[in-house]
Amino acid sequence: MTGAPQFPSDAQLPPHAQGLRGSHDPAVPSGPTGSTGPTTVLVIAKEPVPGRVKTRLTPPYAPHEAAQLAEAALCDTLRAVGAMPARRRVLVLDGRPGSWLPTGFDVRPQGTGGLDERLAAAFAESTGPTLLIGMDTPQVTPQLLAPALDIGAWDDCDAWFGAAEDGGFWALGLGCPEPGLLRGVPMSTAHTGAAQRARLTAAGLRVRDLPPLRDVDTAEDADRVAADAPGGRFAATLARLRPVGSR
Repeated sequence: MTGAPQFPSDAQLPPHAQGLRGSHDPAVPSGPTGSTGPTTVLVIAKEPVPGRVKTRLTPPYAPHEAAQLAEAALCDTLRAVGAMPARRRVLVLDGRPGSWLPTGFDVRPQGTGGLDERLAAAFAESTGPTLLIGMDTPQVTPQLLAPALDIGAWDDCDAWFGAAEDGGFWALGLGCPEPGLLRGVPMSTAHTGAAQRARLTAAGLRVRDLPPLRDVDTAEDADRVAADAPGGRFAATLARLRPVGSR
């Protein structure tokens, strides 16, 4: 095996990446359990309104059923995040919060523009180590998130990356939430994840990976994710719904 990799100095990095490494705030309280930790967690999501979420599930599911699945996926995601220690938990929301929002989360509106701009804006409003995840992976568990949220999560890396099986990504953590690392990355393509991870490494950041997960975009995705996480609200919701045409 090779020795420890060498990384360029800040002076050798692109301007937007200078100062990114080892920039977490040592004054942030942290602990292995409880409500506090070194990292802020952002969950970027849409209000589960019929016709606005999970549109690729229609058909075979009716719009109101797709919205129920979206709400269930969001609830499972928020539950997993809420079970982990975090400096702050923030729902970055397109829409308005509903009864599905648990306690312990701040709510912030999403920015405008394309997805890259909205993700960049979410990071721009955060300070210190920050992990962002979406609402499309209800199979996420505290155990999957733990490596990026533990006390020593940032001791030997500057970024965390969770690839999605469709070529995107389900999680992105930055030791310093620099929005320039996301702006201009082509989103919603089969190469989005590779492009985003390449942006991180091109900036000289040390990247560690979380396990890849499958996004819920299609009915086939929903079936497979529910099978992988049969104990969640998403699986229970899917089990009581029947696709249009099978009734």
